[in-house]
Amino acid sequence: MQPRATWATKIGMILATAGAAVGLGNLLRFPVQASQHGGGAFMIPYFIFLLIMGIPMMWLEWTIGRLGGKYGHGTTPGIFNLLWHHPLARYLGVLGLVIPFILCIYYLYVCSWTLAFSFFSLGKLYYGFNDLKSMGMFLRSFQGIEKGYFNSILPAYIFFLITFFTNFFIMYHGLAKGIERLCKLAMPALFLLAILLMIRALTLGTPDPTYPERNAINGLGFLWNPNFSELKHASTWLAAAGQIFFTLSLGLGTLQCYASYLREKDDIVLSGLAVTSLNETAEVILGGSIAIPAAVAFFGIQA
Repeated sequence: MQPRATWATKIGMILATAGAAVGLGNLLRFPVQASQHGGGAFMIPYFIFLLIMGIPMMWLEWTIGRLGGKYGHGTTPGIFNLLWHHPLARYLGVLGLVIPFILCIYYLYVCSWTLAFSFFSLGKLYYGFNDLKSMGMFLRSFQGIEKGYFNSILPAYIFFLITFFTNFFIMYHGLAKGIERLCKLAMPALFLLAILLMIRALTLGTPDPTYPERNAINGLGFLWNPNFSELKHASTWLAAAGQIFFTLSLGLGTLQCYASYLREKDDIVLSGLAVTSLNETAEVILGGSIAIPAAVAFFGIQA
């Protein structure tokens, strides 16, 4: 029997696991949730749930995953059946396959849109679309929602196919030569680009002098000025708990799968804390300093 694959390096494992967590939830979802639920006050329930629920559950999922990997199981149906010898165990474990599959479906589209928007920006296709209405029309026409700059949805399909086959190529090369090798390059590049975007967003000043209130400082204030009265609402605490689950990829089945490839000598506690630290840096520091400050600087608070 061929020995089961493992992570080639500890840093590769940490970066790959962080790569499964860092994403839209950090850069887009977190600032929206924070601005809607008390701004800086949102960080109180956020860090409470991170400490009492997020980190312990991450350790638990890593422990379960490594146990499953010891017996040759890398997916939740096999891992759940190992933990609970009952016919229902495998059926419950199927959720750990279905949920990532659903996420994969829409994430491929979102990634293809991101690739396309980057291409459009480098190609200066955005020039002339300098307000919220015209930019929205440009993006909706690309997605085929309405006619505008693009008269066909073909460009969207082309970028989707590029994204799909790029992901297929990476997955085809397996764990160490595919996912791990990519994340060793992609994660540092992601943080570097995010830092550059943060610096650019915070140094935008007032792009349009006719709207002096549109600046990055007001964007930071809109996001971080605390409204402690929001802490009285259960929805704020629920949003904080949900954000922790979303941002750490808890309960999705991906952490168990990744952890099943851990080696016996890998330290789950320290590795989990390292992944959490990378994720929180991306979310609170970078995510809280890019999207909303830039959006307010260009389009105002109403954006």
